[in-house]
Amino acid sequence: MNGYNVLVVDDEKEIRDAIEIYLKNEGITVIKAQDGIEAIEKLNEHEIHLILLDIMMPRLDGISATFKIRETKNIPIIILSAKSEDTDKILGLQIGADDYVTKPFNPMELLARVKSQLRRYVSLGTYEGIKKVIDLNGLTLDPTAKEVKAHGEVVKLTPIEYKIVELLMTNAGRVFSINEIYERVWKEPGFNAENTVAVHIRKIREKIEIDPKNPRYLKVVWGIGYKMEK
Repeated sequence: MNGYNVLVVDDEKEIRDAIEIYLKNEGITVIKAQDGIEAIEKLNEHEIHLILLDIMMPRLDGISATFKIRETKNIPIIILSAKSEDTDKILGLQIGADDYVTKPFNPMELLARVKSQLRRYVSLGTYEGIKKVIDLNGLTLDPTAKEVKAHGEVVKLTPIEYKIVELLMTNAGRVFSINEIYERVWKEPGFNAENTVAVHIRKIREKIEIDPKNPRYLKVVWGIGYKMEK
């Protein structure tokens, strides 16, 4: 795990220091912040590959910080939550966090989740320093060329369609709600976004699927949202 920078955000110094010990033993560089505002400042100063983010913090809490970070960055966020914060934990996942660890946490579990998210981040090409071509069994996305191909043929997508495909392909297997897709792509609150997103999904399917009515790649998860099949 050498070469990775993890931002640890918690208002309790003892927790920040304890996590640093565990991660440094794995060769991970730790950058620390004590609240959401300082976390955003650190993100602008350093190349960060993953964030461990407490929910309950002064000035800017973990939920608000997650929402703010997701406006511009797609790096993995793991929420640190107390058992009494289940509602906030679920909200955090809904607005873009990737995973959560409950306090008091097992150090080995925390390490396993950090390693898993870092591997996923790089292997799916989300890490901007890698810029890998993503290949989902015949559907490919080249993030450098901003180009999507289906079965070897370039797919002509509008900028919005490309952003939706990029979001789903770089997070293949993960289900995104309609509101989350809208907020990530259009960069504004997803009120009454269902029809808008559905229209774009239908157009994307017409362009990338052999049989749009029986899609192979872009799947609906009824009652939840959409995902790109791994």
